[in-house]
Amino acid sequence: MLGEKAFFSFTHVIEPTAHAEYNAWHQLDHRPENLALDGVVYGERWVHSPDLSPLSHVSPELSEELHYVNMYWFRSPADESFAEWQELAERTFQLGRRPDVSLSTRLAMGTFLPVKGYVNPRIHVGVDALALRPNRGVEITVTRLRDPQSSDAERHFRWQDRIDIPALLECEGAAGAWIFSSESTTLDTGRATDDGVTFNEDGRSTSGQIRIVLVFLDQDPIRYLADKQRLSNTAPEVPATDVEDVLFTGILRSIEPWNWTWFDN
Repeated sequence: MLGEKAFFSFTHVIEPTAHAEYNAWHQLDHRPENLALDGVVYGERWVHSPDLSPLSHVSPELSEELHYVNMYWFRSPADESFAEWQELAERTFQLGRRPDVSLSTRLAMGTFLPVKGYVNPRIHVGVDALALRPNRGVEITVTRLRDPQSSDAERHFRWQDRIDIPALLECEGAAGAWIFSSESTTLDTGRATDDGVTFNEDGRSTSGQIRIVLVFLDQDPIRYLADKQRLSNTAPEVPATDVEDVLFTGILRSIEPWNWTWFDN
């Protein structure tokens, strides 16, 4: 497996005119420093651009507009790698290199366990190489399990593994997918939001409350979504159980260096 732990954050930029400054910091300063750490095997960020936001479902819990999703993946030993990553976050803050704390808010964030990866046979690479392969965007679905350890949840996971994910990989542009199950997130029941500088896993409640399905796309995300809609008319329906609530589902684009003009107008 590529790594034992992943981190996701969902970000809103406060001022409409601050996207260029935020992106310059993240892509030219923050992300390179993170990727240089021995314990970080992968790091990427995607934009929820204005042309894509009307195609998304967002729950009231993520009430502010979502602009970016960030992801990092950590090598074993995961806890040591994660601690090193947190130390870098604090150190750069102390050096005055964290303008994000005033430019943005994190709507949600947390640590996740990778459950399983899937690869479309047409792309040939192994599942551990999927995330490292260039992409044009992703589809992200975030759900909250009502009872993560229930028999209904187990049946839902079986359906997801054997029916739902294979169906998604038949859609145009789907290169592969990963499922993640939460360790500790700010979306957990009763969990307070962290300070925005780093993330504190202490005080975690029941793990597995939040589930993320991440589909990697190698064609235009809108083409994938259109084909998914077409195929959904004949696909098997979701099992009729109230297992989870959708917090977010939508498609996001990959980010090219210095091309940060999506929100200018």
